[in-house]
Amino acid sequence: MSERKKVTLPYLFDKVAGGDPITMLTCYDYPTAYFQEQAGVEMILVGDSLGMTMLGYDSTLPVTMEDMIRHAQAVRRGSPNAWLIGDMPYMSYQPSVEKAISNAGRFMAEAGCDAIKLEGGVEMAERVAGIVKSGIPAMGHLGLTPQSASALGGFHVQGRSALQAKKIIDDAKALEEAGVFAILLEMVPDRVCQLITARAKTCFIISLGSGPHAHGQLLIYHDMFGLYPKFKPKMAKVFGNAGEVILNGLKQYVQEVGGKTFPAPENYFTMKDEEYAELSALLEKGGQP
Repeated sequence: MSERKKVTLPYLFDKVAGGDPITMLTCYDYPTAYFQEQAGVEMILVGDSLGMTMLGYDSTLPVTMEDMIRHAQAVRRGSPNAWLIGDMPYMSYQPSVEKAISNAGRFMAEAGCDAIKLEGGVEMAERVAGIVKSGIPAMGHLGLTPQSASALGGFHVQGRSALQAKKIIDDAKALEEAGVFAILLEMVPDRVCQLITARAKTCFIISLGSGPHAHGQLLIYHDMFGLYPKFKPKMAKVFGNAGEVILNGLKQYVQEVGGKTFPAPENYFTMKDEEYAELSALLEKGGQP
């Protein structure tokens, strides 16, 4: 792959203006980030979904800023050129504008992120405005917002009723007015996503399970490669079942070690016969030369 240029906001908006979809994936570690860099993924989200995919929690709520910073640093090292977004974890921005700005700044200063993402609509517009005024690009997140899953009644599609859809549309407008450069719509009906995309003037829209009418698409990396064992979301297309390949490889390893067929000579190191003979003589003398 030829040397890749750094993805910038003007580049992303130029793609939107040209009708070219933006590619976006989640990522949580250095080797995966390296592969995504080589593939040319334009936007990478270090999502608080790492609480489930990487740390084994049942939700995103236990994830801390320290967790997020450490993973974002690793991803930045693996992908120096993608537009990198740090996901603001639970209670890192909700308490106050000041706390939101401070934690957003940590992503920029400590992890080299290009932007941050936070959940919520009208009620979070003040937080967004404060972050943006501080010079930090912010992405909104509407629809299924995992940090609010309990209040939303679980992990379900949001906006199927007219009233719910109107609320999401109003929230999108409030976020745009607050200064977001983009909004992620997660598990929103496709026609609602299409309406929001058509109305967006100063930001672009990314779809996660919300249909093809957005300016770009996002998938959870672990979902698209069968790496999350607890469930497979309907919205995730499996582009390669890496989970099955890995499991089969692990089973083969256990079988070969148990059957004493691994390691084979090509899998370990030896020494020359004369050196081994000298070592044996040394040991017979008590280890002294």
